[in-house]
Amino acid sequence: MESIHLNVALLRRRVPNLTKSARTVGLRPATVSNLCNGKISLGRTEVRTLVALASLAECSLDELIIRGERFEMIETGIKVIDLFAPLAKGGTAGLVARPGMGQLVVLAEIFHRLNKRKFKIAFLQPEGDHPEISDITELVDFNCLSISEVEEKVIHIGKNTDVIFVADRSHVIDGTIYRLQEKWADLPSVTTFLVDLKGEAIDKDLPYGPLETLWQFDMELSAHHLYPAIHPLHSTSTVLEGANLEQNHFYTQQKAQKLLRRYRELKSIVRVSGVETLSEIDTQIYQRGEKLENYLTQPLFVAEAFTGVEGVHVQLEQVLVDVRKLIEGVYDHKDKEDFAMVGRISG
Repeated sequence: MESIHLNVALLRRRVPNLTKSARTVGLRPATVSNLCNGKISLGRTEVRTLVALASLAECSLDELIIRGERFEMIETGIKVIDLFAPLAKGGTAGLVARPGMGQLVVLAEIFHRLNKRKFKIAFLQPEGDHPEISDITELVDFNCLSISEVEEKVIHIGKNTDVIFVADRSHVIDGTIYRLQEKWADLPSVTTFLVDLKGEAIDKDLPYGPLETLWQFDMELSAHHLYPAIHPLHSTSTVLEGANLEQNHFYTQQKAQKLLRRYRELKSIVRVSGVETLSEIDTQIYQRGEKLENYLTQPLFVAEAFTGVEGVHVQLEQVLVDVRKLIEGVYDHKDKEDFAMVGRISG
């Protein structure tokens, strides 16, 4: 079967204010968002929806739909990201979180890891005073103070190396990001990270416009110090489109989401009535869900000085093995504490 997906880059360039525009043609912003990040398969989308999007972008359906191309994944070694919301190389990743939920720590960790793989990182300074970004600016190669500076720097270095470009949401709102990405369209690989230093994105529909990768941070995980606090059900990526994934990854990711979805339902019951009120089958699901949630935590290299725990890198292949065994009950004899803040599962 031919792989098809939405030309998100074209949509981003042509319709920067996609939320309002989608409503004007009778489309729900959530539907458009899920189409852009791969949560909704393009092959199952109504033709009238695609026609409406094409009219907004003032393009043909052939231009709106890309056939045959596969999204390449940048493997980070961070379990929850690589399993549930892989970073799409050359795409745009948006981080949605309130202040204090760890988004800048995750960003710093990714910079630390990609620096070792010879990626060059360019950061466009946000407007205003943001002392909290000092931890990430120390890890970038180019700390740019102006739009013209970052534009020239990325064009210069992007011809020969993979580039990571980082900017605040304020530059999305004024259209700067889309103009820059259009100028960089011919470069081999520029992957964009968008953050929201004001914490307003979490309350907005499509806060960054169309994205290839979305990392939604979870208040409950953060409150229980389960870091990185990336929501495994609400975060997603175009890499997850079935035709682009290695089948074992797709199968394991789907099974893990199903377990976590049911676990979160049961957790609400346990809070009110206690775990003893659950059936034997639901108790098993609940206990495996606890272990999986703990397993998705991970010691980070950039946090070693604060936690005293050495950071770990876990290959996706190992994550898939661990998660599949956990779901199948191989680790039912182990305590949930054995899974928290570790790398691979031992024993």
